[in-house]
Amino acid sequence: MTIPAVHIPWLPEGRTFMLPGRGEVFARVHRHPDPSAPWLLLLHGWTASADLQFFTAFEAIAARWSFVAIDHRGHGRGMRSVRPFELEDAADDAAALVEHLGVGPVVTVGYSMGGPISLLLTKRHPQAVAGNVVQATALEWRANRSERLRWKAVRFIGPVMRSWAYPRWLRFAIGTLLGVGHELQAFIPWIEAETRRGDALAIVQAGRALSRYDARPWASSLGKPAASLITTRDHLVPPRKQHELARALRAHVVELDGDHLVTLEQPRAYSDATVAMVQHVVERIAGSDEVVAVLRRPDLEVVEPVTHPLDGGGESVEVVADLARGGDVGQ
Repeated sequence: MTIPAVHIPWLPEGRTFMLPGRGEVFARVHRHPDPSAPWLLLLHGWTASADLQFFTAFEAIAARWSFVAIDHRGHGRGMRSVRPFELEDAADDAAALVEHLGVGPVVTVGYSMGGPISLLLTKRHPQAVAGNVVQATALEWRANRSERLRWKAVRFIGPVMRSWAYPRWLRFAIGTLLGVGHELQAFIPWIEAETRRGDALAIVQAGRALSRYDARPWASSLGKPAASLITTRDHLVPPRKQHELARALRAHVVELDGDHLVTLEQPRAYSDATVAMVQHVVERIAGSDEVVAVLRRPDLEVVEPVTHPLDGGGESVEVVADLARGGDVGQ
């Protein structure tokens, strides 16, 4: 019997890193050939993974910058912990990884839940962040009673994810979202499998953490160059809330005519918008008094000891042989 090939998009090398005092995290790491290229930190959304969230933009970003894309706790291949998921812990994980790799300060790119994580990272570890790009996200989701009541339904997500029918339903939903002839059609089995990597309990806890999140008292004080992607037909994060966040951050605004899953629905438009936003923030940093000397890292050109995390030495790194380079493979 012939087993059909599974099509996998291009993905940067995947590695696991042991963060002292925290645990093991998984991240995609790409180092640009130009040692002066700024470093980005990609922070994915709720129920997703770094791969699932950003694979449609990975190649365009990799052509211009270095980046790290972490899987948050309980999501994708992310850390499994006995501690309930908290956004602050996810932000501290990201800060610890940036410090461990010695690549900060970074420009964060936070999609949906990644937005709150990036802002908390900036608030709690300002020295680790040079600028923020927020996408399809908000200052809060709890301003009125109806919003708070809707979050109570998050408890049903766990049983759904554990249901025997979930994989079949998921593949149908993804196929319906993309439609016949969509450029990502060949990747639907991979997208479905990636979506199922998360831990159901941690994802429910993450939803509860989002329901408590409220950055209105402090977001405007962060003071970093920022850009905001507004998804103008978003049913999960209302555009008015996205605009409120953009105003609080005094962010450069880019609007994309799409819903919350625009990264899949309109991959080229999303990729182009992300590149433009990061470029805007990088140029603002370069033109500010906060100097690029810390953003651009010529010191990374120096030959470092083999135990440096980015060079693959020591016990802190494991190169993950998980079809990370993409292409067609037999299942």
